[in-house]
Amino acid sequence: MKLLVTGGSGFLGSELVRQASDGGWEVAATYRSRPVEGAVPLDVTDADAVEALVARVRPDVVVHTAYVLSGPALWQITADGAAAVARACERHGARLVHLSSDLVFDGRRGGYTEADPPRPVIVYGEAKAAAERLVTAACPGTLVVRTSLLLDSSLGFGPQEARPLAAARGKLDMGFFSDELRSPVSVRDLAAALLEVGPRRDLAGPLHLAGADTIDRHELARLVCLRHGVDPAPLRAAFAADLPELRPLDCSLDSSRAAALLSTRLRGIREVLVA
Repeated sequence: MKLLVTGGSGFLGSELVRQASDGGWEVAATYRSRPVEGAVPLDVTDADAVEALVARVRPDVVVHTAYVLSGPALWQITADGAAAVARACERHGARLVHLSSDLVFDGRRGGYTEADPPRPVIVYGEAKAAAERLVTAACPGTLVVRTSLLLDSSLGFGPQEARPLAAARGKLDMGFFSDELRSPVSVRDLAAALLEVGPRRDLAGPLHLAGADTIDRHELARLVCLRHGVDPAPLRAAFAADLPELRPLDCSLDSSRAAALLSTRLRGIREVLVA
């Protein structure tokens, strides 16, 4: 099968490309600003370029991971770019798996299921929630995968590991929220799950693929340091509730539906980091 990964130079995209290639998929990937071997440049806000690429590659499955977290291009890339990918997939009959976020929720109670309506309270969450609506409208068979903080790539550290290690070593002045709860997941587990759901056109709409543990960011940072043999004592706890801007405090996801559907096991992050 042919797989197209947008954002193939990113933390998830690169792991997905690696696993798919090892698993016998014919893989194409794109990048925006950081070139990687074998990937092609693509600006997802250029609808004509997206259309031309999908028409040329003719993928069976597209996994759309490309996004930006902040900045002036946030909405254009994260929401409008996702819509351009969805329109091209619908036009050429490709199966679309769109990556979304736990931050589409307001964080008031946690344990969110696929039945809970998005209620974002930060700009990035608003863009991701808009992207969900846009891709579903443009390509009704889209599988919208919501996930959380990503760690544990075989290809190197992502920000969820790099920042705690830098802070513990005195190279970064940063506090880690002890009152913000998430469902971190091994990026290896997530990539494997995405390759499992990719060909399954019977699955559409939202699906939560996150880790089995609910954990605060400070504890997560401590576990990262312990995993890599770095003393976590210098890590400073902070409180999101003290910030002037509203942040979602508990965006933990219930991934029990995925656990019943898939053979891939989405491990709790304590198991991942202690193993």
